[in-house]
Amino acid sequence: MERQQQIAYQLDLIWEQDRRAIYPTQTSQGVSEGMRGEGSQVTGAGKQERALTEDLMRHVCSSDNIRKAYKRVKQNNGSAGVDSQGIKPFGVWYTLHGENLRYSLLTGSYTPDAVRPVEILKPDGKGTRQLGIPTVRDRVIQQAIYQVLNPLFDGEFSESSYGFREGRNAHQAVKKSSEYIKGGNCIVVDIDLEKFFDRVNHDRLMYRLSQKIGDKTLLRLIRKYLQSGILMGGLISQQTEGTPQGSPLSPLLSNIVLDELDKELEKRGHLFCRYADDCNIYVKSQKAGERVMDSIGKFIEGRLKLKINRQKSKVVPSGETKFLGYRLVKDGILTISPENIKRFKDKVRKITKRNRGVSLKMIVTELNSVLRGWLQYFRLTRWRGNLVELDQWIRRRLRCYRLKQCQNVYTIKLFLSKLGINDRYAWLIAKSGKGWWRLSNLPPTNKAMNLNWFNDLGLFCLALNYDKLKN
Repeated sequence: MERQQQIAYQLDLIWEQDRRAIYPTQTSQGVSEGMRGEGSQVTGAGKQERALTEDLMRHVCSSDNIRKAYKRVKQNNGSAGVDSQGIKPFGVWYTLHGENLRYSLLTGSYTPDAVRPVEILKPDGKGTRQLGIPTVRDRVIQQAIYQVLNPLFDGEFSESSYGFREGRNAHQAVKKSSEYIKGGNCIVVDIDLEKFFDRVNHDRLMYRLSQKIGDKTLLRLIRKYLQSGILMGGLISQQTEGTPQGSPLSPLLSNIVLDELDKELEKRGHLFCRYADDCNIYVKSQKAGERVMDSIGKFIEGRLKLKINRQKSKVVPSGETKFLGYRLVKDGILTISPENIKRFKDKVRKITKRNRGVSLKMIVTELNSVLRGWLQYFRLTRWRGNLVELDQWIRRRLRCYRLKQCQNVYTIKLFLSKLGINDRYAWLIAKSGKGWWRLSNLPPTNKAMNLNWFNDLGLFCLALNYDKLKN
């Protein structure tokens, strides 16, 4: 075991030696340097551009590129695939079999493993979404492909596309949407693509890839990944459409598919923001919105071979829909959508459940992690009142949890008395017979467990930290 750990630790030092064993005439120039040197050639157009990308597989399999891919997959620390091999055992395996792996990739004889299905709850809690977890080996290979292809495609993506792109994020998309609404485009055409990742047309996607990529070996490998089956109950079911969520390559492929939609919207002069498969178009009137919904719907289903969820897609005023968790009301003011507040409360309820049997300090530590991340994302909101109400509700949940820990009348009285409550009121609360939730909101209880008490516990305050972010 110690020997294996030592081999894994020294893996990065061995990559260059392995590469020279496969490419004795190749220089040690990495993908990033190689692409810089050839970048001016790759940025051509038409047949010439495609001809200059006929040797991309060599860049994919270069030592520096695979090393970078390995490090990225290792940072993500994902779970194992169908072969049950984790990231560290893969490092050991690669030192022994890396040469054979790269040879099979370059010759086109490599066959990807099936993916392991994992179901997760959808954000709205209605139904599940299936992810496909590739093996670590396939994740490293797909990451290596992504690192070579992304610079070729990303520069041509629309300025209105914000998902899964370096230097772009959800906050930028929300701010741009706010600008459109401030400009008088208050009607939103909210397009919902039904099971987008499950319905991507393979032939259409491969055609789009082949317009820019001339390396047939790489194209065949990508198609193999699209068609790699899902292992369920010991049987592999083959994929005829869709791209599995959970692989390093799927975000780029989804952007390539939907870039055709972006270009069509730009051609028609529409104002829009797209984040992955979440697309909103902004118009000035309900009639114009319905016309856009009808025409773009035909384009999506006819040209892209995707399906629109007619029940969820809608044309409504901006305040009646949400985008990336935010609701944009009159004049483009950003607020937190009711659905996301409910989802946040459900998470807090789970953490502060009264029968968990852990210390209050541990509850606060776990809660703080959620509160920090949630506020960091929703820091663009303009309704501070929502945060004040949530702070009050969270403190009441914690008061309720602490009273329940006392368990009996006498310990409740002692606890309240130590916090400065008059013995008479402490006994009245302890003997009241009311439920824990009602007790947590009585004036003496609030006085005992006040803001200073929570500050001493180290509880993260949403409203206070929101003010700090704004300042």
